[in-house]
Amino acid sequence: MHVNSENAFRLEPVSSNITSDTGTAMEKIQTNKAAIIKTNNEGSKEKKYNKHFSSKRPKGSTKSSLQERYRDAFYLGSTGFKSKCCCFLIWCRFKLSEKMLSACQNLKRHLSDGTDKRTKDFVNAIQTLKQEWFNISCQKSTAPHAVDIYLSTFQDVSPMVLQYVVNMADSNGNTALHYCVSYSNFGVVKKLLNTDVCNVNQQNKAGYTPIMLAALASVTSPEHMSVVKELFSKGDVNAKASQAGQTALMLAVSNGSLEMVQALLEQGAEVNLQDDEGSTALMCASEHGHEEILKLLLQQPNCDATLTDSDESTALSIALEGGHKEIAVLLYAHANFSKGNTGVCCIFHLLLTCKKYFNSKFALVLTDTCWSRPTYIPR
Repeated sequence: MHVNSENAFRLEPVSSNITSDTGTAMEKIQTNKAAIIKTNNEGSKEKKYNKHFSSKRPKGSTKSSLQERYRDAFYLGSTGFKSKCCCFLIWCRFKLSEKMLSACQNLKRHLSDGTDKRTKDFVNAIQTLKQEWFNISCQKSTAPHAVDIYLSTFQDVSPMVLQYVVNMADSNGNTALHYCVSYSNFGVVKKLLNTDVCNVNQQNKAGYTPIMLAALASVTSPEHMSVVKELFSKGDVNAKASQAGQTALMLAVSNGSLEMVQALLEQGAEVNLQDDEGSTALMCASEHGHEEILKLLLQQPNCDATLTDSDESTALSIALEGGHKEIAVLLYAHANFSKGNTGVCCIFHLLLTCKKYFNSKFALVLTDTCWSRPTYIPR
């Protein structure tokens, strides 16, 4: 089975004309730094900067907002003045613009009304939210704490607003989670998952979910792998892509990622699912010559190596056609030794049936391999 990874990663670039109303970062930093240096009295500092940190909590809220936590860190949390300055400057750099906050309130009113009527104010609010949200969350270099400030503000306005914005999609059907997973920005992925409102099963127009894209992503640390496993645990690892019927397991196998295949199997990925052409994960491993992955798949108790695709090909015939002779031996041994057949009959039957693929030298290797009865073959 041929996997078109290019379609899986067809993400819409964030438009260059999308701008934030928060102002230039360096201007804000220089202004606030000068103000901090100017006043040494802690009490007067609190009075000066209190306008940036509204202590008013939404009605019925029992949990402090992220803005309040940054304010507390600035005044109380750290004994170092430099650390307090950093907390303050981070919040100033990424706080939401007045236009964005107004859009959040408009969206809240619309969602609270429960009407499908799209007013001009609602349309404008959605446009503003989409532009600024994708601008801040869907870059390769997006900082987790920046996204955290936005998520906290959405939550403070309304949980409904948070859920709506987090799951907004662009013209290609990609959400912020699609982008962050594809960019391997797992720090932001973790922030999004922590909201507990992300739809991890949402497909883009190419038919791929964030889980499927994660199966193709590059993971460079145990911390990132733990985020990937959390993502897998929150969604359907057996969902099929709408355009070709591929599963996350098939994509991970075709990509040659043993660690990703292991993680998917641990979350209940089915090895015998077939795509629109009848291909299985085992056939993918046979086609691409991924021997270690194939061994792992064969270890699964319900793995069926005899399934055929739309061309009546099996994993064994695909391996032979691709010249992956060692894999062919493993598949044949699995299919026959697991049924209790005798080794000699199996070996000679394979040689006679598939003699065009083998030479006499390989026949000796085949005999030695089959007689060794590898431990991963179910008995």
